[in-house]
Amino acid sequence: MNEAMRLLNGSEMPACAPLRPPSTVMRLERLGAFHQTRLSFMRALLRRLKAEGWEFERPRWDISTDGVGVAVYRARGPARSYSLVCFAHDLDPSLRTDRVIAEAWDATFALYDGTPNVSELARLEANVPLQEAGRFRASDLILSRANRSVRFFEHLVASLAEGRQPDPDMLDSVGYLMRTTAVYGNGKFGLADRDRIADRPEFAGPFRAELLTVWLIRAFTVDLAEHLAAARAPATAARLGRSIRRTLGVGNATGLGLGPFIANHPALFDRWITARETALARVRAQPGASPATAAGFRDALARARVLVASWQIDDARQTARIAGLEEDLKALAVHVEQGALDARSSWDALYAWGEKTLSLEGQEMLVSLLIEPHGALVDDLADTMAIDEAERFRIDATQTVATTIQAIRDFFGWALTIDFDSPDAQARFWYVSEEKLEPRLGERKSERGGEREQPLTIARDVAALHSELEQADADASLAEFLLAYPAQRRAVRRVQIALHHPYSEIHDNLLAAGMVPLDLLRCKLSFFGANRFDPKSDRWLRINMYQHAPYPDELTTTDPDDWAFPPLQRPVTV
Repeated sequence: MNEAMRLLNGSEMPACAPLRPPSTVMRLERLGAFHQTRLSFMRALLRRLKAEGWEFERPRWDISTDGVGVAVYRARGPARSYSLVCFAHDLDPSLRTDRVIAEAWDATFALYDGTPNVSELARLEANVPLQEAGRFRASDLILSRANRSVRFFEHLVASLAEGRQPDPDMLDSVGYLMRTTAVYGNGKFGLADRDRIADRPEFAGPFRAELLTVWLIRAFTVDLAEHLAAARAPATAARLGRSIRRTLGVGNATGLGLGPFIANHPALFDRWITARETALARVRAQPGASPATAAGFRDALARARVLVASWQIDDARQTARIAGLEEDLKALAVHVEQGALDARSSWDALYAWGEKTLSLEGQEMLVSLLIEPHGALVDDLADTMAIDEAERFRIDATQTVATTIQAIRDFFGWALTIDFDSPDAQARFWYVSEEKLEPRLGERKSERGGEREQPLTIARDVAALHSELEQADADASLAEFLLAYPAQRRAVRRVQIALHHPYSEIHDNLLAAGMVPLDLLRCKLSFFGANRFDPKSDRWLRINMYQHAPYPDELTTTDPDDWAFPPLQRPVTV
């Protein structure tokens, strides 16, 4: 934890209040109430691109008047270039689906390492539209696909063709022209392994190559719509107004594939949580609010209220939480206007007030708001959120049985309280589908396949390890114990990771009948920087990415970080 708290420039560490304990932070219901922060990966990426003076261009646009063809967007940085190669297709509407089993899409994409020549473009054209069925090389970093939001896409094209801007209510209700149904990287389907790019500064943080891809896809979706409008009515077609264009993000439909990632990467997840908690602790340690940070907080609060008021969805559980969040932010605004920022240690006092007064949704939005105006204090933490997980894979077999028992009681005491003989405690099992090799969640009582469950059984396994250790010689080494019980190696490894990474484990049973998978998805997506979570069930949801963010052609002239909360005034659409 101390390593993540250190400033990268080697100067003295900022004052830091005690971090919230894992027993508070790592409950699934709270993790599922997280909101984006300054440390979210999308925001960190755009800050770096702006700081390093990246340049963007569109060297190729071979799209027909019917919207079919290829386009290339190039990002050029201090040392390297990357190209997003886009293929636009004429998709039969009957084939359009958000499900991962789809085999055709409105557009397909690849992020290429460098600038592809003619032969490489031909290779990509033969393979990228096939997605998983294609063949890829180490020069291909990211693979993605997207479908149009049909009703809104057509409305926007028709409006622009007539010289009008889109209907503001429809714009607000959808918020994107296309939504991706997958963004693949890290060696999947033959793409470049993470090791190929991990040491590149622009991709040093988590998922930055994927999120560069999505940001460039956003530019393509708008360019395509404007191109089709101009082709339909060249004499009258208008372009999107700048402020309206920024309200468009990239949609994403995502499901259980995100869930196991958190459990399967405990040390990495700890880095994410540690950075966020350290940012909060640094803010809470400040002696008081300066005029600038107080003004920044008030602005962020006002804009957060606009965001929440626009968050209209069908899901009953999240709708109730949104209603509570609206009341929370109203109470917070009143508290601030009554002088909450004028007191000594005002940020710490404000957090303490929220902990006592607000719902979980409101408390975690307050965390985001507290961090928001303190960029100079916390932004360095965005570069501490990656880790070489292999460093923690090796088991220290010299540790004794007694020491390991104590570590379990210290870091997994919550798991020891669960009665795994209860059917509800093992009601679910995680598995990988044979058809698409994607994570799924089964019901143990009514579905087959429990014998093939994936190792997301952490609480159960550590509890079983504890029982075995209690029967062993307390002074024996783990080497001796594991010779007798080799199946316990994975559980021992989890315990030893927790010794160094206290936020590595979710303090809930991922097999329980009452477990809400959506909380896993939302937690991870908040670190990406998503907002307006739109659950479609407890197992999949839609989100919007980069809404209100600058476009590549605006990055040099705009604040790359002033977009997570919408503007106070609705953009003019006439």
